[in-house]
Amino acid sequence: MDTRAWIERFAAVIDERGAELTELDRRAGDGDYGTNLRSALGKVRANLAADDPRTPGAVFTAVSDAFLNTGGTSGPLFGMWFREFAKGLGDEVTPRSLAAAAGEAEATVRRLGGAEVGHKTMVDAMVPAAQALAAAAERNADVETALKEAAAAADAGARSTEQLLAKRGRASYVGEHARGVTDPGALTVAWFFEAATE
Repeated sequence: MDTRAWIERFAAVIDERGAELTELDRRAGDGDYGTNLRSALGKVRANLAADDPRTPGAVFTAVSDAFLNTGGTSGPLFGMWFREFAKGLGDEVTPRSLAAAAGEAEATVRRLGGAEVGHKTMVDAMVPAAQALAAAAERNADVETALKEAAAAADAGARSTEQLLAKRGRASYVGEHARGVTDPGALTVAWFFEAATE
């Protein structure tokens, strides 16, 4: 599994579709999400070019550092999420290392942000993706299968946010106005796992 190529595909998707995220955030928040995300990924590219990381852990450390130095509430949360991938993957991507990393990562975000599944946040995609990876590892599926199942679970989780009433984040301030809007953070998580499967 070439994690650097995975991150570069993810960044390319955000370049291409970031305006969709900004529009979702404009309808349910303050409209700066897509801009902050593109800014973070610009820093990711700079870090990857400067550090030339050779292991999955080093790649995700470069990603994490970029997000931790980005504004908005989602930047630091994604930064901590990616930090757990850096720690969990280390030198090799296997179904078990992915499952362990994703499990620690979503638990960290839930602890820091106070969000749970059903609160209309990135957690709605992170948790099912982690559960899918754990299930795939348990039955000794290969990495490709595990990531495809994680992507499908994250996508279903992101779609589920559309009709939820937000309990956390800026969308919670606009109440019913955010109903009918997919959470941009959850959608980002879905796109992240999808990028791993292409």
